Amino acid sequence: MSLRQKLLLVALCTLALPIAGWLYVRQMEALLRQGQEQALTATATAVARSLAVTDVPLPQPGRGWYVQQAVNPIVIDGYGDDWAPMTPWSQPLGKQGKLLLAEDDNGFYMYIDVRVARRTRADADDANALSADHIILDLEQGAQHRRYLIASAAPGAFTALTLDPPAGDLPDRVIGQWQEDGSGYDAELRLPRGLGLSALGVGIYTAANGGDPLAEDTRPLLRYSPDLSQELAQLAPQGARARLLAPAGWLLAQSGQLTTSGPQPSWWSSVMYRSLLANPLEDAEAWTSDAPRLDLPEVQTARRGASSTVWRQGEERDSVVLATTVPVVRGQDVVAVLLMEQASRAVPLLANRAFLSLLVTSFGVMLVAGAILLFFATRLSLRLGRLRDAVERAQLDDGRLDGQMIQGHFPMAEAEDEIGDLARSFQKLFEAVGGYTDYLRTLASKLSHELNTPLAIVKSSLDNLEHAELSDEAQPYLARARDGVARLGTLVRAMSEASRMERAIAAAEPEDVDLVDVVRGCADAYRPLAGARRLECMLPEQPAHLHGAPELIAQALDKLFDNALSFTPADGWLRLSLRPLDDGAEIELANQGPPLPAAMQGRLFDSLVSLRDKATPGDAPHLGLGLYVVRLVAERHGGVAAARNLDDGSGVAFSLRLHGMPRQRLVS
Repeated sequence: MSLRQKLLLVALCTLALPIAGWLYVRQMEALLRQGQEQALTATATAVARSLAVTDVPLPQPGRGWYVQQAVNPIVIDGYGDDWAPMTPWSQPLGKQGKLLLAEDDNGFYMYIDVRVARRTRADADDANALSADHIILDLEQGAQHRRYLIASAAPGAFTALTLDPPAGDLPDRVIGQWQEDGSGYDAELRLPRGLGLSALGVGIYTAANGGDPLAEDTRPLLRYSPDLSQELAQLAPQGARARLLAPAGWLLAQSGQLTTSGPQPSWWSSVMYRSLLANPLEDAEAWTSDAPRLDLPEVQTARRGASSTVWRQGEERDSVVLATTVPVVRGQDVVAVLLMEQASRAVPLLANRAFLSLLVTSFGVMLVAGAILLFFATRLSLRLGRLRDAVERAQLDDGRLDGQMIQGHFPMAEAEDEIGDLARSFQKLFEAVGGYTDYLRTLASKLSHELNTPLAIVKSSLDNLEHAELSDEAQPYLARARDGVARLGTLVRAMSEASRMERAIAAAEPEDVDLVDVVRGCADAYRPLAGARRLECMLPEQPAHLHGAPELIAQALDKLFDNALSFTPADGWLRLSLRPLDDGAEIELANQGPPLPAAMQGRLFDSLVSLRDKATPGDAPHLGLGLYVVRLVAERHGGVAAARNLDDGSGVAFSLRLHGMPRQRLVS
């Protein structure tokens, strides 16, 4: 990973700023909500207490039968088609029945649906009517009540049997329609509108189940009250909608409308608020205003005597609604539940504005910080690149260090920061290495020059000793001394030749040559020298052009062939091959013989390193300069010399990978 990429990752750490701001805005939005919750709950509690202490007609504690407002005209036919809009809010009647109550300007309607598997049929005026399947209906007007027996032996019209004497203006006859199907029966009837019923008792008797044939469930009647709605409208604050509910959730009164003020936000602002800022909101469908009953967890909580709040989605875009439920308590009983709702755009608008301001500020800070870091990384990368280029240029093609460049033109050595310290350290290191390298390069010529005079003195002394009379015992020692002097002289001459060879290789003039011709010519010259050994030459069909010094390449091949010949058995083989490359060529000379020691493979091409057996007295010493010359030739051609053992273990292979010498520019 580059330095700029690393600094880019560091710049990404500034993302913590908008994330922290986003969390702060969410917390601010939660605090705004909490403040509104407390204010609306206090208002709703005050309204609930006012309702409890006044003489408004609130329902009595306990359950009641709710009478809905008829949506469509109801035809008494025993079928439930007219009741379809009100069916979702049917009230359970025992374990097997459902009850629907409705009223309009034409009367009071009742629809009873009973599901039973086995039937026992009888008309209401039959003697065994109480032992057959039937319905008990009890109508109450204050303290007066009257019961009726509803039964029918077949589908069609029915007339209820009166079980009690006349009471008040309760009807003497109750007629309706009875319908049956394979799973039960339905009874539908209508009563006069002006009866003023205060309670209603309904009981279902099934002969197959047994029980009390006169049992009934009597409950007070609950209905929507316009008078109670007017009283609620006087107490509820403006801009809020209040609904008074029975403990079971039935709507008793309602006032006010949900209104929102302020500018209409854009669609993307709404999406941003709902997806990034708003805490979870309830769905608005369960809070619809046209439902006669709200069976919500908040209503159930208030029924148990505790208040609760909830935030839900508003009907208008980017609006939220706060709803609170508080119990209405008379004495020790919860007689109703007050639901108060208030719509608002203030919370979303404030949150959006704060978040947009945060985004703009954070983006600006990130942009400036990123630009500064990018500029710093680019400048630092350029300075390091200059230092790298200078280090690479400090080494010349022949391996020596450019002392003039190091001492006078090393970049950023005057800088006062850490890169300047690094540049000065490189400069000092190169100066020391350059001086040591120059010393090593001139050591051979210095030694050869200094050793010539002592060797001449020793040689002349030995010549004088030959003319002196020596005992027979001293003669072997004199011969050994002469042999040592001869070896030292050979060594001094080789060191001088090595120094001259390095200078000759460095001064060689390059030209465009075909390596195929060079290698073929060398192979033809080596065959007479190979003797009984087999020499195979593998050349490409196409020319292999290279800009280099052919005499140096031939000299390197001579050294390789001389080295291979000394290790190849008398009946062994040698293989010389040339392989073109995309950026040069590779020459390889393989021979049969012992493998290379693992410890010596990295040192073969160093100066004064040899694997040949130590020479015996009288033999010419081998100084190990041949492979060193091969390395110098390869480096002069921009390449490398390498040695490896063959995969089958039959011998070794020495290779020259050449890329060519740089072309010289003509100076006009």
